Amino acid sequence: MNIVIIGAGIVGLTSAWWLARDGVTVTVVDRADAVGQGASHANGAQLSYAYVAPLASASVLRSLPGWLLSGDSPVRLRPSFDPAQAVWLLKFLAACTQRASDAATAQLLALSALSRASLHEMLATTPIDFHHARNGKLVVLSSATSMREAERQMRLQATLGSRQQALSGADCGALEPTLAAIASRLVGGILTPDEEVGDCLLLCQGLYAALREPPFNVVFRLGTTVRGVRRAGDKIAALLTDAGEIGGDVFVLAAGARSGSLGKLAGLRLPVQPMRGYSITATLQPGNVAPVRSITDAARKVVYAPVGGTLRVAGFAEIDDGRDELRPERIRSLATTLAATFPNAVAPDDLRPERLQPWSGLRPVSPTSLPIIGRSRIANLMVNVGQGALGFTLAAGSARLLADFVAGRTPPLPPGAFAVP
Repeated sequence: MNIVIIGAGIVGLTSAWWLARDGVTVTVVDRADAVGQGASHANGAQLSYAYVAPLASASVLRSLPGWLLSGDSPVRLRPSFDPAQAVWLLKFLAACTQRASDAATAQLLALSALSRASLHEMLATTPIDFHHARNGKLVVLSSATSMREAERQMRLQATLGSRQQALSGADCGALEPTLAAIASRLVGGILTPDEEVGDCLLLCQGLYAALREPPFNVVFRLGTTVRGVRRAGDKIAALLTDAGEIGGDVFVLAAGARSGSLGKLAGLRLPVQPMRGYSITATLQPGNVAPVRSITDAARKVVYAPVGGTLRVAGFAEIDDGRDELRPERIRSLATTLAATFPNAVAPDDLRPERLQPWSGLRPVSPTSLPIIGRSRIANLMVNVGQGALGFTLAAGSARLLADFVAGRTPPLPPGAFAVP
């Protein structure tokens, strides 16, 4: 069997690993000249297996009007003329109920648990150095209301197997003394001790190197843009690219935020909205002046992850038209927030924009935050998209599910939870 994967980000590469492990021939196609150039390139670096609250929730719905009306808010809507955006927004609003959020949480936790086990199995077979560490995660809260909501989410996730602990503001400061600069506004926090971090781009590059060698022997067609498909009845016979046709028996769409537009080439409409995020990567000063754990500042919607002698700072969620763009004011905002939150972590010279490795990327978000994995209505087109801000976390589990579907094995999770609509 010859399988062609569209997308060389972390979802496409883990899909290639699990499919090639089954002994099939795999080709990976991507328009970029290197792997991991989309949302995988400089994401938040958190492997957040036990804190997976979906974006759509009742609390987000209450905050949304204020966010959308403020130019510097962490969430922003940039309207486009594409009707698909309006349809996605309506579906997103419909998912902003407690019942829908709780159901999505249960499904995401099941997939994240599978993903943790699957990534660890991959690394046992294919060791890769990507600054992988289990250092825990602390979500800090700045209002009594947000703390109550976080504790409710913690209790729900406890019934589903998550191990977390609610802390007071003082407890957060004692656990992470580097939070002293914002200690006065901290009401409390949620500690998840088993969470992990890693450099997603390094993992992508490691997989690329390993997959080209035996026993995988994956073929990579990088720098190749898909322009369309050639149909043969109810199947796809070949991809039409700027480098000629690429034929296959099965095709896998795993192209992240571009999956919606690429799906349309085959007549498939996927509810995947590009959502822009930003990050900076700052070099840490010597000494214990940076957080030991990953920190999520819920009030600022900013995450901090210590990775390989640097601090990755990521934030913002812009619902936009999917253009490649890097807005300088967002980068300045992240740098200012970093300096105010951890004033001794980074030397002043290293806070200059050109030293911060500024990045902007598009994440593929479904209305419910649930990935879309499985067979499409086109007989030989599989889909593995919609992991959103949890792409790094959910990639390995999503890939394992996909490989089970392709091989006809009974998957470890109910297949209907992530079915292609």
